[in-house]
Amino acid sequence: MMIYDEESTTGKAAAPVKQTSSLRKWGPAMFAVFGVLALNAALLGPTGSKVPALTERHLTSQRLAEERTAAVLAMDFDEESDRKVMGRNLNKLDRSLAADEDNVMEYTRRRHRMLGDYTHVDVSGEFTQFGKLSTTVIYFAYWVFLMFPNWFLPIGRPGIALGGGLTMVVYRFILLSTGHGPVFDAEKVIIMEPLFLLFGLMLTTIYLEKMERGGLFDKLRDSLDDGCRWKRSAKIMIMSTLGSAAVMNDSIVLIFSAVVVDLNVRHKVDNSMPYMLSLATTANIGSALTLTGNPQNILIVSLAYDDIGWVEFATNMLLPVLSASIINSCMMFVYYSAELFPGSSGHFENLGIMFAGKKTPEMIAEENAYLAKLAAVKDDSQFEDTSGWTIWSKLQIVVCLLFLICFASGLDVCVTSITAGAVLMVIAAYKRQHYDPKPDNIEYDADGNPLPAKKVYDTNGNEIEPEEEELVTESETTLTEVDYGLLMLFIGQFLLIGSFDDTGVPQSFFNASMGGCADQMVEGACVYWFVMIITILSNIASNVPVCQMLAATFPYASPYEWLQVSFSATIAGNLTMLGSAANMIVAFQAAKVGDRTFTSERHAPFGIPSTLLCLYAGTFLLATVHFSPECSVRLGECDAEQ
Repeated sequence: MMIYDEESTTGKAAAPVKQTSSLRKWGPAMFAVFGVLALNAALLGPTGSKVPALTERHLTSQRLAEERTAAVLAMDFDEESDRKVMGRNLNKLDRSLAADEDNVMEYTRRRHRMLGDYTHVDVSGEFTQFGKLSTTVIYFAYWVFLMFPNWFLPIGRPGIALGGGLTMVVYRFILLSTGHGPVFDAEKVIIMEPLFLLFGLMLTTIYLEKMERGGLFDKLRDSLDDGCRWKRSAKIMIMSTLGSAAVMNDSIVLIFSAVVVDLNVRHKVDNSMPYMLSLATTANIGSALTLTGNPQNILIVSLAYDDIGWVEFATNMLLPVLSASIINSCMMFVYYSAELFPGSSGHFENLGIMFAGKKTPEMIAEENAYLAKLAAVKDDSQFEDTSGWTIWSKLQIVVCLLFLICFASGLDVCVTSITAGAVLMVIAAYKRQHYDPKPDNIEYDADGNPLPAKKVYDTNGNEIEPEEEELVTESETTLTEVDYGLLMLFIGQFLLIGSFDDTGVPQSFFNASMGGCADQMVEGACVYWFVMIITILSNIASNVPVCQMLAATFPYASPYEWLQVSFSATIAGNLTMLGSAANMIVAFQAAKVGDRTFTSERHAPFGIPSTLLCLYAGTFLLATVHFSPECSVRLGECDAEQ
């Protein structure tokens, strides 16, 4: 059973809050940025003069790739047959074809069509210089609006994103009409799978929360609750990391953001940022562990030329993810030590609190108040014991287990999540109709005696029989709580990012910034510059389009190269507020209850140093210890090296 607890009330007058200086707030972020630039300058030279020359292996790889592409382009194919096998948009690829050596070329041909005709169509050459520049300016203008929505009109991120998307549609039509740009295929850039997935997850989450008091949602919340602030943050981080690795970061954040927000409201915390960041940052880090942890990992596995198995992916990512989790947790406890360790004199005392069981007077007072209120609630005569498992809670567990089984078995996650939400909706409607107490519509007098029902007559004096009370439907209650604004936000972002990618500016930035490292992205010192560029692009143009761009630009990348892309694109989500969907979901859930502290300005001072440290430590470990080949088996690179 959850109870209300005021962390700021400890029997004493609250101490005045010290204003954080700009140096204390932004110092770690600036130090991390300058440190990364200095490291890359030392490894590659200020002008890239230390970039190593291409080895015989790289030259052989380039030759094999050119030969394979030329052979594929020379193959005959039937357009109608391809559409029938691969779907209307050429987006379905049967990877089992490559299991047979005789079908490797046919697999390569279909994949080449998917990458060129569906995943990434290069239309940048159809823009004039004016068209490219103006489209880029519009994109970055709305990017700033989305990053700092409170600086402008109070429209909110969904309205800004949707307005930006519609602006792009209209402006691209103007460019087409004036000869400054190509046709904008708006339908194609709106990726429907994430929208279906988000809707299904929101539907499932709402019914888990609203179906029953003391149900599965309340039990999940109680399991994360604690009278000690730092323990509550640690529980959130552990749950978020493991859950995101097992399922998907967006689903974990969508379910547990409501739990964390509810804990913050019930405890009336002075600063909710450490708890929000504990959930969002570790969700991104944990999702890097498995190939089903986030959308970009799923996309990478489907686009990679060579097969990457679930176990192979996880074993390679274990050390980088573990190191990133430790770094992020330590930085959380250091950066927010004042909030998580009230009354502590410094970091050394914090270590004693965590590992030696020490407690400050303020912490003891908070825990005593928490336990006292818990005992008072349980002693209340009106207290309803919700510690047991009702039939409805058990049904929730069964649905959730079936959801996880279907997810793990490779069934479509969109269909699975929407089906789970629909099943819970039917169960909730049946429960409300047949088991929940009916609303009491009887009127009473001043003494509490029931009044007889009022009789109604028509114009002829005949009594009108009362109509049966209409049932309250799900459309009028629970379905109205689906956050359709979040779906609008993603639709608008898809339109903005899709139009920006058409200009070729992200690709040009990648090629220009990589320089001599472009043909040896993950070799030696180049890997550290490569992950930096991927981090920047992932926060500007989003990680999924970046992965699509790399798949089309480097179609025969090795499994190890894709692992580096996956890790950097995932961890990069913690750099800024717009870096990942997890951050946006947490911000939306908090805003629903009036908590608007989770903003870009408050996220960046912690997100930048934490992300860069996690990124470079994990990249070093992945480059040092990995089990996937650094060559493409299907391309024949590995045979050429022997």
